[in-house]
Amino acid sequence: METQITKTCKGCGVTKPQSAFYRDPRKADGHDSSCKACRCLRAKVRRLTNPYAQQYDRIRYQRPKRRQYAQTVSRKWRKDHPDAYRAQNAVNNAIRDGKLIKMPCEICGTTKNVYAHHKDYSKPFEVTRLCALHHHRLHAIFPELGGHYTEQR
Repeated sequence: METQITKTCKGCGVTKPQSAFYRDPRKADGHDSSCKACRCLRAKVRRLTNPYAQQYDRIRYQRPKRRQYAQTVSRKWRKDHPDAYRAQNAVNNAIRDGKLIKMPCEICGTTKNVYAHHKDYSKPFEVTRLCALHHHRLHAIFPELGGHYTEQR
């Protein structure tokens, strides 16, 4: 009978099977000290909070293959979320026509890259104004809000 090798994660403190850890030849047992889930969580937090990582992602997005992929994803998103797309267009058109005024972020007050966040797409003009950073954090911290990103206006 084979026994499964286990290891305790330095991040969460849970004992898990060794297969839950990435391989790392520099370590004595050949595996990382944090489990895969903790590593993924750390990477996600870094992407949300580190300005250098965010700048890298912006530059990376500009590469031709990335742009083409992003456009394909955008088309799919519009098809999969017609209510959100209609609400975004309604807000964009109202701003263009002068019926809505661009407002600063309701959290930090910045006027750069401010998004209109919809809580309910059936009420397209009831929006919360959030800068890109706070809008992204809202969806990252509260994924139950749908994870839908609204227009940049």
